[in-house]
Amino acid sequence: MHLRDVCIPAASDRVAERVARESYGRLVALLAARTRDVAEAEDALADAFAAALRVWPIDGAPDNPEAWLFAAARRRLIDGARRAATAKAGEARIVGAMEEIAADMQGAADIPDRRLGLMFACAHPAIEPGVRTALMLQTVLGLSAERIAAAFLIEPAAMSQRLVRAKQRIRYSGSPFEIPPPEHWPARIGAVLDAIYAAYGEGWTETTGERRALSEETMWLGRVLAHTAPDEPEAVGLLALMLHLEARRPARRDAEGRYVPLAEQDNTLWDSVKIDEAERLLLRAAPMGRFGRYQLEAAIQSAHAARATTGRTDWVTILALYEALVALTQSPVAKLNRAAALAQAGGAATALGELDALAAELADYQPYWALRAHLLSDVGRLVEARDAYAAAIARERDPAVIAFLQAKAEI
Repeated sequence: MHLRDVCIPAASDRVAERVARESYGRLVALLAARTRDVAEAEDALADAFAAALRVWPIDGAPDNPEAWLFAAARRRLIDGARRAATAKAGEARIVGAMEEIAADMQGAADIPDRRLGLMFACAHPAIEPGVRTALMLQTVLGLSAERIAAAFLIEPAAMSQRLVRAKQRIRYSGSPFEIPPPEHWPARIGAVLDAIYAAYGEGWTETTGERRALSEETMWLGRVLAHTAPDEPEAVGLLALMLHLEARRPARRDAEGRYVPLAEQDNTLWDSVKIDEAERLLLRAAPMGRFGRYQLEAAIQSAHAARATTGRTDWVTILALYEALVALTQSPVAKLNRAAALAQAGGAATALGELDALAAELADYQPYWALRAHLLSDVGRLVEARDAYAAAIARERDPAVIAFLQAKAEI
């Protein structure tokens, strides 16, 4: 049982919802910090929350619900150790760890926040890259394996097995359950950022369902990271990027559910509150003097957002930003987007030449074929354009985008 998936009685829903959203990861990270046993910490917290659901509706929510849950989970861990076959060793380990944690909490108004250490543990090289995001969603946000599996289109049993194996690796690999020293951050935080952004991308185009909910959860995960690592400019940049993308979600479908490309979107539908927050974050990150992929991508989205006030898209600036992104990452997707910006800045034929160089790397990537089809149409190569549209349609799963591409292919 995961705290975020429990049916909460109405009398306690506001307090329980806040604890579920804000404190789950803090409590798991705190309980597992010394033992590195994430599964054990989750089970103890689930039992503590079940006890809260029995007690709080009757006695009322405590003044400090996080501390109440921690104390209940700590008792469960100690009781479990005492019942274990290796009682003495288990009890000594758990009791010692819980005493250290209790000492850390003396005089603290809030639960110590060790979620960043938990994220680094989830992104450790010992953990398979393909399960890192799911592990963060479960341990930091409390999502069940079933919900995560539905979002990633994986069988729940398979996802559960992956998560169990990953937690065992954390426990037995000896990997440190802590925030690495600053000199190790460049090699480690990228895995955390990439995992969060990959999960966000899974639901970016969705409007409903588990995949849409996944984007909302990873947005929250991005906020957790930016809050716990405020001096890490790429964490701030990632949150700014996701906010810019989220700001445009209301305009990506029309009233009938048809797909609307960015160039044709009604910018009055963009969420100005999210855009303003993203801009403030970028301004906060810039003086830190360490520019990376996510800040550059957020800056590109910022340039697109400027159309809402200027009435035009500054393709020259966007092209320059993509040039910087390509120089930094050498990513074929960044090169594809640079080609798109180059075409808009005045060079469809030149952009097609750049696409030719990317054909082998992006042969199965729908946006490659969609852009190729668009550019071929622009230069009058209509038969090739239709073939490219067919290739794009074959690689797309969103019915609204398929319908849009089919309409474009009728040239």
